[in-house]
Amino acid sequence: MALVLGGLVVVMVANAVAHRSGLPASVLLVVAGIGYSYLPGPNLQLDPEVVLYLVIPPLLYAAALESSLTALKRNLRTVLGLSVGLVLATALLVGYSLDLLVAGVALSVGIAVGAAVAPPDPVAALSIGRRAGLPPRLITLVEGEGLLNDATALTILKVAVLASLGGHFSLGHAVGEFALMAVGGLAIGLASAWLLAQVRRRITDPLIDTAMSLGTPFAVFLIAEEIHVSGVLAVVVCGLWLGHRSPSMQTSRSRLQSRPVWHFVEYLLEGYVFVLIGQMLPSTLRALKDYELSTIAGAAGVTLAAVLLLRPIWLYVMAHLPSRMHVRLGGDAKRDALSLRELTALTWSGTRGVITLAAVFTLPKGVENRPLLIFCAYIVVMVTLVGQGLTFAPLLRALKIPGTDVSQARSRNEARAAAMEAAVRRLDELEESEDDAVRASVPGARRLAEARLKRYRDRLDVLNAAEDEALPVNEEYRAAQQARREMITAQREELLARRDEGLLSDHDLRILERELDHEESILPSPTKH
Repeated sequence: MALVLGGLVVVMVANAVAHRSGLPASVLLVVAGIGYSYLPGPNLQLDPEVVLYLVIPPLLYAAALESSLTALKRNLRTVLGLSVGLVLATALLVGYSLDLLVAGVALSVGIAVGAAVAPPDPVAALSIGRRAGLPPRLITLVEGEGLLNDATALTILKVAVLASLGGHFSLGHAVGEFALMAVGGLAIGLASAWLLAQVRRRITDPLIDTAMSLGTPFAVFLIAEEIHVSGVLAVVVCGLWLGHRSPSMQTSRSRLQSRPVWHFVEYLLEGYVFVLIGQMLPSTLRALKDYELSTIAGAAGVTLAAVLLLRPIWLYVMAHLPSRMHVRLGGDAKRDALSLRELTALTWSGTRGVITLAAVFTLPKGVENRPLLIFCAYIVVMVTLVGQGLTFAPLLRALKIPGTDVSQARSRNEARAAAMEAAVRRLDELEESEDDAVRASVPGARRLAEARLKRYRDRLDVLNAAEDEALPVNEEYRAAQQARREMITAQREELLARRDEGLLSDHDLRILERELDHEESILPSPTKH
């Protein structure tokens, strides 16, 4: 219990410091974990089974729910190139390099290590990138790569470990096993999503809906693993489909409740994961006592070089494929080809995390040089997570990739205006209603709708005239939002005063307070327009 509470304090403090200082929370948590590991007393230990069954499924499912299936389809070639092609290439390159250059490392074991270090963990990169203004298209690519590459890597790992136990590695057999596990995972994910959608569409209680949502990734993962297909891919596919269908599947109350719950789950799991990575440093170093420094440096150097050098080369080759291979659904080659600045940003987004460590710890205990191979994976995680994590935001600011704030604000306001135009058209239909009360309510509703529509159109005029890199500040709009916030604050103060005077019960206060919370939640933040 003390360890759990201590970890919770570390997570909260590190995130608070990150918020104030602008430093990446992931890096602060790793550093805090390293410091904590040298304090007297017990430390948390990484159990790969716990991570693979209890940590990875909910994290991947939560990320899939928030991802855009439409955007992933539009960038499918690039996403598959990174999440499947690059992972396979990394696993093979690391495997053959370790087999050739490090004595006692079999090819199948080397490929297993390569599979473990191949998948980037996008949590750190995205948390930094969003704050630093990473364009939506690159966010989609990083998200898509992070969702699908784990399935590829863990499937390759399983095949390679089975080959190591059998003493022989056959590339043809491995490819066949990989295809079977991937297709099976895809099928389980789609079937689970369809079944859950039928059930949840009939649920109106937000508590039941949220409980089902929390149990979904574990159930889908277990089912897939029981029939020996990719549980990770099944969870991702299920989450993507359910997230895409959420507007028509869930009630508004269910969405308002489940999203904060999933954000909280992500916050805690990611925090503990990064602390755990830091805490593993002493035990990882102690396991190397029987190795010479030159052997350690050679193995770690080969693994790290393969990971760091292959990614930019792979991205460059993908970007310079024949133009017809860049065309995606509804796109054109000139627009869809990644620029040099975008390629640089994607190169630096390849941070590794807990999936790499959990995967490498699944190597059988009897594998020769197992401590050395675990250290190689740990070095890759530390160099990419801390090194790239600290430099990613400054790099993005230096690159000044266009198409961020103004284009996003324009897209949001175009959608708001279109939605409000649809609302006005529905009011036109209600004017013909047989219900006298409904017809009488239309003029008032129309005045409110037309006022909001005018505000959205005025904002669009300002955005359309703006430079793409400088988000214009509308003082009148900002002042109006500030006035609304002050009004809500005054309402809260009055309700609290009435409660303290005994004129309002706590139960009624919470109902009225929730109404104000919802009203305040729809106000844009000072940086969102």
